[in-house]
Amino acid sequence: MGELKRTPLFESYAKYGGKTIDFGGWQLPVQFSSIKQEHEAVRTRAGLFDVSHMGEISVTGTDSEAYLQQLVTNDVSKVKAGQAQYTAMCYEDGGTVDDLLVYKISDHHFLLVVNASNIDKDFEWMKKSVSGNVEIDNLSDQYGLLALQGPLAEPVLQRLTDTDLSAIKPFRFQQEVDIAGHSALVSRTGYTGEDGFEIYAGPEDTVALWEKILAEGEQEGVVPAGLGARDTLRFEAGLALYGQELSKDISPLEAGIGFVVKLKKETEFIGQQALAAQKENGVPRKLIGIEMIDKGIPRHGYPVYANGEKIGEVTTGTQSPTLKKNIGLALVSSEHAVMGTEFEVEIRNKRLKAVTVETPFYKRSK
Repeated sequence: MGELKRTPLFESYAKYGGKTIDFGGWQLPVQFSSIKQEHEAVRTRAGLFDVSHMGEISVTGTDSEAYLQQLVTNDVSKVKAGQAQYTAMCYEDGGTVDDLLVYKISDHHFLLVVNASNIDKDFEWMKKSVSGNVEIDNLSDQYGLLALQGPLAEPVLQRLTDTDLSAIKPFRFQQEVDIAGHSALVSRTGYTGEDGFEIYAGPEDTVALWEKILAEGEQEGVVPAGLGARDTLRFEAGLALYGQELSKDISPLEAGIGFVVKLKKETEFIGQQALAAQKENGVPRKLIGIEMIDKGIPRHGYPVYANGEKIGEVTTGTQSPTLKKNIGLALVSSEHAVMGTEFEVEIRNKRLKAVTVETPFYKRSK
């Protein structure tokens, strides 16, 4: 075991009561107060997350768009400067390398934001496909990243900047925004199902911004939030987590993010033929929402049964802080992915009844 990596904010965690865990080789806060309190704060007010462990990879050069078109599943040609796009990278067999955001800085400059545990793997994968006038650089150490999420995110952050944040629409961003004297790229994106912003800045600026945003929002009840609440929030909103809903063995189509797979775009991308075959023949497995009928909490990896036969397993499950129900996501054989179907989840050697329900479990009111 090597030493755990730390973000620039590590020294600040203790001040706010942060309890840290090993998360994919990073020492990160799982909670500051409690997962339920932080979850509720983001749903009703706002929470501030340190997500500086995420990876940033720049792609530059006159052939950068053509390179990305054959690397990712979505259609990068539709993205304008100042826009972000959610997409995936796949292996030849359709399994998922990673899900990521692509930021278009300019015609020949893109910034890819990838999952922390996949940074090195993604960078090596990307290097294999480079051709033409393209340069890729792993800039992860040059960025810190904060996520201010919740209904009060905009009014709180607006008090710290002269930039009109209401002009930054969802999946749009603005560079060189001055926030309390610190320059940042501000993006209207997030991973909680709520409105909010992701703030990319230099490591030292990130430390200062963390303190200033929390001080500014203190009166309204804005709190620091950890990985625990980030997971329950994204899960309720039906957002996939790499390593659970997505993996090298789970395709984007199986995971329910088929909207990022553009099989008809002009450039063929890696994995396109396998995904086209899946779409034509029907995906073998589907991700479904489940709600427990019997008393028990479904957890990642728990097997799912129908008529005594194993049909899949739970990818994520918990007691929903918002809905107060025991719910989960499960990847099951497609013939069983029918709304209202009853089946069983094996929890502590007991098979307990559950039923398929619609996802996402939570949608914010606009």
